[in-house]
Amino acid sequence: MKSTRDQILDAANRLFYAEGVRAVSVDAVAEQARITKKTLYYHFRSKDDLIAAYLESRDQPNLAAFKRWFDGAEGDLACRVAAIFAGLSKASRHPKWRGCGFLRTIAELAAMPGHPAVRVGAAHKKKFEAWLAGEMQAALGDPGRAAVLARQIVLLMDGAFSAMLTHRDPAYVDEAGNAARLLVEATRRAG
Repeated sequence: MKSTRDQILDAANRLFYAEGVRAVSVDAVAEQARITKKTLYYHFRSKDDLIAAYLESRDQPNLAAFKRWFDGAEGDLACRVAAIFAGLSKASRHPKWRGCGFLRTIAELAAMPGHPAVRVGAAHKKKFEAWLAGEMQAALGDPGRAAVLARQIVLLMDGAFSAMLTHRDPAYVDEAGNAARLLVEATRRAG
């Protein structure tokens, strides 16, 4: 049996991811969770706190998926990085896929850089970059090169998310994966 807080977060996840955080009212989340608005506000002080909690609830599952795709790939570092993009490509083909929930939320709240959800989204992106830099360092041995390469991969990934949202075409993430693989190979050769 899920807690009331988890029911609210499940409802927020479905609605915010499908429709956007600004388009969905607190009333709609309460209705979807089958609770009263008063109960929702008992668990979350404001819609802003609910939006931040929505992103926090997506943080570990998303990071775990990236790690699973990376760890499950055969081959060298370049193949393992490309596998992250292959996993994203497959996920983006699902009819309910709406892009990166973190980037979409940050974009919706771009005029409010101090919003708690913007901070959560930025922290998620930094966690992914730090994890990837750690994997790169383990393979390359050079922390400086690993950090630069991880940042470049993040740029390719976020660019692919943007292009896929614009064009609704997973081929963009496939090409970003190819570029990431080539970038990793070139970095290894240069070292």
